[in-house]
Amino acid sequence: MANEANIPRLIIIQGPTGVGKSALALTLAKRWGGEILSADSMQVYRYLDIGTAKPTPREQREIKHHLLDLVNPDEPFNAARYVREAEAVIDVLHRKGTPIFVVGGTGLYIRGLVGGLFLEGPPREELRKHYLEMLSLYGPERLYRLLKERDPAAASVLAERDAVRIVRALEVKETTGRSITELHRDHQFGRRRFAALKIGLILPREELYRRIEERIEAMIVSGLIDETKGLLADGYPGDVKPLHTFNYRHVVDYLEGRCGLAEAIRLLKRDTRRYAKRQLTWFKKDPEIRWHSPGATEEITWEIEKFLINKEGNP
Repeated sequence: MANEANIPRLIIIQGPTGVGKSALALTLAKRWGGEILSADSMQVYRYLDIGTAKPTPREQREIKHHLLDLVNPDEPFNAARYVREAEAVIDVLHRKGTPIFVVGGTGLYIRGLVGGLFLEGPPREELRKHYLEMLSLYGPERLYRLLKERDPAAASVLAERDAVRIVRALEVKETTGRSITELHRDHQFGRRRFAALKIGLILPREELYRRIEERIEAMIVSGLIDETKGLLADGYPGDVKPLHTFNYRHVVDYLEGRCGLAEAIRLLKRDTRRYAKRQLTWFKKDPEIRWHSPGATEEITWEIEKFLINKEGNP
């Protein structure tokens, strides 16, 4: 094993959407002269800025950000590619001696980066075909209900419309007899190329939900509707993957006449709250995360001092 003192050290700022990760990360990166790696599965897409709460041009000028705007909205992107891209950046920054801040709310990206991605094995083609036919006939909601019956643990951490992961979870359950979450847990993401200090940000639920609602309203004022309209005008269909997420889906429905603006905003707030709840469910399963209020800057600073100077962490 490599000398632990010489492996890259990652300061990871994670937590639910709207909790204040980006603002804190900017403050901390300025203090230590660091750079930020986004760990957000939506911010990898070009042209999706307002709806993904992407760092502003000014923020990106203040602190160098990485892993933003990697692909167009109709191009595929997954956790395996994220890990490859992130590792390349980390190697460069480590050689330069630049403190590295990984910031975001996509738990799979963070977990894969720190410990490696777990592969459940090849799918059974006939089984996958069966579930895809069900998806075509009945939609993701039907498959999600089936997953809740067969694998409640997996259903608790997946979105109701995340058809790709729902199908995969059903395949794994039927093929192995075990929950995909159990297999991931047993794997423990054991490959450790990096030492990591995991800082989790958390707020009382009422305050977090208030922040989320204010954030959505600010997005609308800042031009989320025009941003979505521009994407559709540029030829990206409303069902392309990033536009089909809750961040944009309800705005697309409004623009295409399936609901009114007030209803679109209500649904966007509702689904963002639900997403935050799923993120917390995911993160709270990681015993290595050290939880803080986003305003606890002094305490978090002390944690980072110990990690960088005294070489604490989880290599």
